[in-house]
Amino acid sequence: MGILSAFGEEADILLAQTTNKYQYKINGNIFTTGKLRGNNVVIVLTGVSVENASMVTQLMIDHFNTHHLLLSGIAGGVNPDYNVGDVVIPKKWALPLEVYWNRDSKIPTPCGTPGDLLCLGLKLSTFTSTPNSDYQVPTRNGSVGTGLFMRDTFVRNNSNFPNGEYKFDYEVDAEMLAVAKTIRPQLDKCGPKQSNVCISTQPLVRIGGRGITAPAFLANPDYRNYVFKTIKAVSVDMETTAFAHVAYANEIPFIAFRSLSDLAGGDDSVEVGAFFGSGLAESNEAKVTLGFLEAWSKKRGNVDE
Repeated sequence: MGILSAFGEEADILLAQTTNKYQYKINGNIFTTGKLRGNNVVIVLTGVSVENASMVTQLMIDHFNTHHLLLSGIAGGVNPDYNVGDVVIPKKWALPLEVYWNRDSKIPTPCGTPGDLLCLGLKLSTFTSTPNSDYQVPTRNGSVGTGLFMRDTFVRNNSNFPNGEYKFDYEVDAEMLAVAKTIRPQLDKCGPKQSNVCISTQPLVRIGGRGITAPAFLANPDYRNYVFKTIKAVSVDMETTAFAHVAYANEIPFIAFRSLSDLAGGDDSVEVGAFFGSGLAESNEAKVTLGFLEAWSKKRGNVDE
């Protein structure tokens, strides 16, 4: 099981419980192999950004015999009904800022037919294939179009060779998701570092929906509302869909867990401070990851032995 984390202290918790550890340095990245909750694992930090996530995921696949992949870390919330401290396990992952940036809100027609981008080697998403479906900036005088139309991402693997395919979503592995649905970790409101600093609402594990990834740190509430309404996104981060793209290109099953740090672009600094400062961020995320690994090992009957 390849385990990737974007948040250092959460990975430290996993490493502390890993036995028979051995470290490998590859291109300046430390990969640690060992045994964790009945599974043979290799653990690494990706670092922030889609580029780092892509590179480190491929490095892991190239150098280790990974048959399944798991990513865990922190994310901003998109669904306004979710709370700081919740851990989301989306069913699919997308890159909505893979876009065709048009001059206005009309359907792009670079190839002569509205919505046809194939002459450029691109494909428009079904979510933004009508006029004014681009991201609209609200102003006093009404909405102003940005011309940002979501598009699908091209990916090629052995199964779709030689033509490849365009994808908007990358689905997590059905078997891994089924196991994730069985775990019941008791998430904390107060972290281990500062037990008197707590969030106000009991965190929950939220399963399903669409997680999204972007190369931009999203602190814009208007765009957050747009992706929630347009594609029903539940969380946003800067690594997971890049990781998912590489997993899909290598035909390796994957899943991802993300602990919500805030409502992206929201005004909840007190809750965010408690989430990070108390150690709650990494603690709750690690609980979900460890619970999943234990359930996975039991289901698979320690097949790694």
